[in-house]
Amino acid sequence: MIEDILYKSEFSKAEIIQLLETQGDEAKKLFEASSKIKLNTVGRMTYFRGLIEFSNICSKNCYYCGIRRSNANFERYELSEAEVLKAAQFADENNYGSIVLQAGEISSPHFTEHIESLLKKIKALSNGRLGITLSLGEQSDETYRRWFDAGAHRYLIRIETSNRDLYSKLHPNDTKHSFDERIGCLESIKKIGYQVGTGVMIGLPSQTAEHLADDLLFMKQLDIDMCGMGPYIEHEDTPLYQYKDSLMPLRERFILSLKMVAILRLMMPNINIAATTAMQTIDPAGREKAIKIGANIIMPNITPGMYRDEYSLYQNKPCTDEEPEDCVNCLEARIKLAGSEIAYGKWGDSLHFVEKG
Repeated sequence: MIEDILYKSEFSKAEIIQLLETQGDEAKKLFEASSKIKLNTVGRMTYFRGLIEFSNICSKNCYYCGIRRSNANFERYELSEAEVLKAAQFADENNYGSIVLQAGEISSPHFTEHIESLLKKIKALSNGRLGITLSLGEQSDETYRRWFDAGAHRYLIRIETSNRDLYSKLHPNDTKHSFDERIGCLESIKKIGYQVGTGVMIGLPSQTAEHLADDLLFMKQLDIDMCGMGPYIEHEDTPLYQYKDSLMPLRERFILSLKMVAILRLMMPNINIAATTAMQTIDPAGREKAIKIGANIIMPNITPGMYRDEYSLYQNKPCTDEEPEDCVNCLEARIKLAGSEIAYGKWGDSLHFVEKG
């Protein structure tokens, strides 16, 4: 009986697989349990993270990603400092509480200094009001420390899969795409004092329920503070696109992603879980459904509209034809329909992180 699993404090791998394979009424019971746990731990509030995708220049060549280094079929861009600061000011003036600085993965002294300068200027223009999350990939310990000291306090490094063999099928076999290096970076940001975030893609070629169960156990073992995960959506300009006909249907990937969110909420009740944009790519109400069953973070895109089509991690990304101003009223209504409300002006730090001291 699924009821014998749902309210346990710890899940075995076999039990997680059983939850991932639930259908019909049993899946409904899973979602009801995760919704209840969410309300009893992190509450009804949803926290904004204004997303600034400030560059699609990347040194990586990951097989699943549309902005991979070898893809020449789109325009590369980098926002000017003034454009980044204007987006941050928009977030501050609209009481978002927090922003995310995200870009392709670049590592250089110039890049380190540039981000350090941006962090200090964002803190200054918002008088310290804006919380800052970084999603800038693998860096040295020194770089992570400099950015932390400059004002960033959350860092997201998605692992995409915790299975070493599957990881090797998603990345070139070279030093720039080392599984051990990525794990090491997660451990580094944790030691420095960041709130640690990671995440995986769901519905990858060759991925199994066992892989996904191990992903959840990996996040539990790493003791993460926040998670952003969602369905894998193929991009025609990537090597993995050749496997498109063997993938599970998009709708199944979406439902499986909801189950992953729900199970993680049960396993780690007080972490932050994002309702990712990839959810909305498959289902117009995808992010709201994720919020209803366990997610408590949403990331409105506040990148200037003229650049959004070029930050093409996957195809059919929603809201690329909008400006930041278009999102506010729309999201507020959507989140209310999901039975939640926006915590304007709040950083929304992970309760898990806070309670660890």
